Amino acid sequence: MTEVPEIIMYGTTWCGQTRRARALLDKNNIPYRWIDIDIELDARKIVEEINNGYRSVPTIIFPDGSHLTEPSNQELAEKLGLSALD
Repeated sequence: MTEVPEIIMYGTTWCGQTRRARALLDKNNIPYRWIDIDIELDARKIVEEINNGYRSVPTIIFPDGSHLTEPSNQELAEKLGLSALD
């Protein structure tokens, strides 16, 4: 996967896991670009490509080109270098 200049989160408004991940980023003032795959059909294809045909959300792409799919708060915090979760 190629590098991206920012964190990109693919998700849906109705997904609890997406809302949880967005809340963690927002609470920690971590900027990201939000893309709703129910609206952006090209983005849906990207998510399916990354996740072997599945529309698994949230799918989060990081500037280093790595990604997490449906991460727990702990996994996401560790990836972001956050020391503790509230």
